[in-house]
Formats: sequence, structure tokens, C-alpha cells
Amino acid sequence: MLSIELEGTGEVRMAGRLDAVEAPAAQTALDKANGVVTVDCAGLEYISSAGLGVLLKTHKRLLASSGRMRLARVRPHIRDIFKYSGFDQIFEIQSAE
Repeated sequence: MLSIELEGTGEVRMAGRLDAVEAPAAQTALDKANGVVTVDCAGLEYISSAGLGVLLKTHKRLLASSGRMRLARVRPHIRDIFKYSGFDQIFEIQSAE
């Protein structure tokens, strides 16, 4: 299960599993974010390729409108997924430490 909280300040908090089941709801929630968005990933336990796709689509949409997305407090095992997929070259990522 995934929970997403959007703050008016451009911060998004994710907790749980961002997988194929949760991807459509996550995309709907992230479609409401605009400008410079910081996604707090401290509570993110797992991300699948479908979840990576949601983040990439959102990132591209934000860049097209002079915004951007950065990922904060990314746990080491989630950061490894970004590294192995090459997404660490696409996103600004701040570790959890």
C-alpha cells in the first residue's frame, strides 16, 4: 500500500510501496504537483519499474513547464534501484543520511 501527501509548499511525502498496483493512483496524485517539487522518500519501502515510470513522467512534465522534481531522504536500497536503472543520472537525489 502507498500513501502520498501533497503539501502546498511543493513537498510530496511517499510511504509504502510504489509498484504497478499503486502506480495509477500515484500518477493521479503527482499530476497535481507543479513547479519545484521535492519528493520525500523516507517512507518509501519499494519502487518497481512502474513506479519509476510514474516519477519519470512527472519529472518530464515538470521540466516542460520550467519546474523540476528532486528526491529527498532516499533510503540506500531505493537509491540502489535508481543507480542500477540509470535514473540517478536523471533525478537530483539526496540520500537519507
